[in-house]
Amino acid sequence: MRIVIGCDHRGLNLKQFIIKLTTEAGHTYEDFGCYTADPVDYPDIAQMVAEAVARGKFELGILICDTGIGMSIAANKVKGIRAALCHDTFSARRARQHNDANILCLAVGKETNVVPEIIDAFLTSQFEGGRHFLRLNKIKAMESS
Repeated sequence: MRIVIGCDHRGLNLKQFIIKLTTEAGHTYEDFGCYTADPVDYPDIAQMVAEAVARGKFELGILICDTGIGMSIAANKVKGIRAALCHDTFSARRARQHNDANILCLAVGKETNVVPEIIDAFLTSQFEGGRHFLRLNKIKAMESS
């Protein structure tokens, strides 16, 4: 699977950890920044990652900031993006199964011992379709208004 990943300056260490996890799982990735601890504006990174996923260049994206909230808000402004802030495996799995989420947002404060499980749940879960298509179509209609 091709994954795009990005973070703000607060998420740099967690991003490096996640890159290691995803490559060990056999996925390829592209890193859209940031690359140093110098302050950056998270909306810029979120927009680059979200647009790359929306264009279909990558199957899924991962964004990291201090709380994960800012990245999820910014990414969800891009048409076709369903970014989900997940704090556990249940929400990561359901984000994919029920919402067909295409970007996982994470908070820096999350203990790294649960991050591998959250990443695995998000990357291995599949959209269930069925009744969830109706709901996704309603979301898509909202993007057009």
